Amino acid sequence: MTVNGTGNAASKGPDPILLTLFANRFMSVAEAMGRSLQQTAISTNIKERLDFSCALFAPDGDLVANAPFIPIHLGSMSFAVKYQMKLYGKDLKEGDVLMTNSPHAGGSHLPDITIITPVFHPTSSEIIFFTASRGHHADIGGILPGSMPPTSVNLYEEGAEIVSFKIVNNGVFDRKGLLEYMVDKPAQYPGSSGCRNIQDVESDLKAQISANHKGVQLIRMIVDEYGLETVQEYMFHIRTNAENSVRKLLQDVVKRAQTNVLTAVDYLDDGSPINLKVEINEEDGSAVLDFSGTGCEVRGNLNAPISVVHSAVIYCMRAMLDSDIPLNAGCLVPLTIKIPEDSLLSPSRTAAVCAGNVLTSQRIVDVVLKAFHACAASQGCTNNLTFGAGGKDKEGRHVAGWGYYETIAGGSGAGPTWHGTSGVHTHITNTRIGDVEILERRYPVLVHRFGLREGSAGAGKFKGGEGVVRELEMMEGMQVSILSERRTRQPYGLEGGGSGGLGRNTWVKRPRKEDGDTAQEDEENVPETRRINIGGKATVYMGKGDRLIIETPGGGAWGELDESEEKENAVHKPVWEARGSFAERAAAQASF
Repeated sequence: MTVNGTGNAASKGPDPILLTLFANRFMSVAEAMGRSLQQTAISTNIKERLDFSCALFAPDGDLVANAPFIPIHLGSMSFAVKYQMKLYGKDLKEGDVLMTNSPHAGGSHLPDITIITPVFHPTSSEIIFFTASRGHHADIGGILPGSMPPTSVNLYEEGAEIVSFKIVNNGVFDRKGLLEYMVDKPAQYPGSSGCRNIQDVESDLKAQISANHKGVQLIRMIVDEYGLETVQEYMFHIRTNAENSVRKLLQDVVKRAQTNVLTAVDYLDDGSPINLKVEINEEDGSAVLDFSGTGCEVRGNLNAPISVVHSAVIYCMRAMLDSDIPLNAGCLVPLTIKIPEDSLLSPSRTAAVCAGNVLTSQRIVDVVLKAFHACAASQGCTNNLTFGAGGKDKEGRHVAGWGYYETIAGGSGAGPTWHGTSGVHTHITNTRIGDVEILERRYPVLVHRFGLREGSAGAGKFKGGEGVVRELEMMEGMQVSILSERRTRQPYGLEGGGSGGLGRNTWVKRPRKEDGDTAQEDEENVPETRRINIGGKATVYMGKGDRLIIETPGGGAWGELDESEEKENAVHKPVWEARGSFAERAAAQASF
């Protein structure tokens, strides 16, 4: 039995009960992998923020099923699996586990490290599945703690790049090779450091390996129960079902829009256009998505790898379906995606990409949904905050340190029958934010404010979601970096709906002697602070007592709002402002 459409799978239709059963069984494998990874990881990024994904892949590398993890991971992981297959061919064996993060090899951005494990037939050397997990690691080296530098212009500045590495070879964990890739190699570049906290990264990588192994065990149980031929047959049927669902969606779009050509354009904050033209073949339900006219590669890090573009597209197709099917490779079968060479969506080999994965990808989603007239723009950003310490000292020696990374919620866009949602991670982010108590316990920061940002939502018949305000105080000196978008261009509304509010990043700086301030810091003579707008992409060294206020964008609205609706829809949104002890914060939170 093969999975290329030949044999029994192509000659007879699937049993609908078995189709649903296998779809859920495959998804349950990914869910179990995710639970295992969360339970065994130690980092805030993976254990608390859930910035990871687990999935199951066919022998040809196509995505079969996943749990509801991070869409930007799931669409691009197939590229990573296929790259490793081409690299190794039939040289993989039982007990091998591969590690990769290179955008050139199907990765997204460097902190997202993918672990791939082949699943072999119990009685032969044939690969019958792959299990894979991708996790965002808080620091993998580079020029700044957190490995998400706003100022990077070359890939090496963003940390360790691994095209392919057998982290487990014939059942033996290669720690020496890991240290070489993660600590020694990144430190060779000017101004760059190796991983600042290799112990945490190593532990989380082992957790990914264990999660993959859990998936291997569960897949073998399913094969033992139903037989390999039946399992692979329904793997094919599940992908075919997704393909047919997307074809029907495209045909319905033509009927609703009364045209088979859809266009949209949107712009990054630096003015770079992302242009899309969709031509739908109504007869067979296929479509060509042509990104010609998109801006050229940028000098900064807003470039997005091709795998990320496919992730954004497959997410949009799945999001627009009203049927409950697993996100898998079948969603892309009816689509031809054309990406111009040397554009910011197909950058050169060494181009910086850390923001392209998290920011440009959000704008690609906005453009696709705008072309299909599906909903107004969401915040279009992930508001990436990193801070930490360590790296290289003045003599160039490695100094152990730490790094923290989080994404911050905003407002989602409204649609033809619904209001946007306030204070959520929108579209392909889908992570959590760490609990305040855990953040303050593990890192030298205090959370002064975290709540909805009143007045940031677009106004309309269906209003957009509100952004949030997050205010942090630094309890010791550290490097703080922000990567964000929608600071100069508002999230658009549709059908006459208003735009969402722009985001803003403000540094509240306490004057210091080195800045020319001579005031004494005592109870009787407290120096005044300075408020500095640091822009959308910046890195600054913040001293003890400095604060960072991040105001995230709101979502766009749908439809015009008349005067009677304006009064009816006016809603007061409280902002949770909490200071001091946990008891005081709990009381403040309970007060509204």
